[in-house]
Amino acid sequence: MAQRNRRDTPPRSRDPHPPRGTDGKHPADSGFERRSPAQLAAVRERVQDIIEPVLAGAGYDLEDLAIRQTGRRHQLRIAVDGDGGVSLDVIADLSRAIADALDAAEASGQEVVPGEYQLEVSSPGVDRPLTQPRHWRRAVGRLVSVKVHGGMVTGRLTAADATGVTLEIAEKKAVRAQSYPLAELGPGHVQIEFNRLDDVSDDDLVAFDDTDTEPHDGDFEDEGADDEDVEEQ
Repeated sequence: MAQRNRRDTPPRSRDPHPPRGTDGKHPADSGFERRSPAQLAAVRERVQDIIEPVLAGAGYDLEDLAIRQTGRRHQLRIAVDGDGGVSLDVIADLSRAIADALDAAEASGQEVVPGEYQLEVSSPGVDRPLTQPRHWRRAVGRLVSVKVHGGMVTGRLTAADATGVTLEIAEKKAVRAQSYPLAELGPGHVQIEFNRLDDVSDDDLVAFDDTDTEPHDGDFEDEGADDEDVEEQ
């Protein structure tokens, strides 16, 4: 399988250098509007309607879309994937195409994302649950664990289509192939194989580190502001 690098694109903002008042603070710092979860959900829906055709036209799928308000800014986190994986060059191209589509929509008179925003586009990490037929198809060759018939099964994924998957399950003295209908499976999870680390990027491994879950970009730090997230389900 193609290696998937989990890297964010450089920040993109409508106004990277907003004006400051005489006290050195941004005018909006003293009174930004805290949007409700319903309002953020409406923003996510507008963004999704705009960017899904862009990604589909390029041959890629929207895997996740999260809208987060931090202070007076919005953060758009978009995860994309394709059958051949997503390279850094592709991520950069898709980021530009998404930003251009959002700009064009707002130039036509729509308010897509209120105020300033930052756009991050990445590929899914190996911790992404396998829930759709395309997820299973793209994980062929990997070791996966999945809940089936009330128990957990771990095996090598050897085949996957729109209706089911086949796992090679190691037993005491043999390996047997077992097929399962997708309707009987819970979310699958790719297992990290330490003897095959060359197939996994450092950025994918970071996804398993719970101590590093917050963004490091100082542009998102507004003291006293609570964060709201709306993610695609």
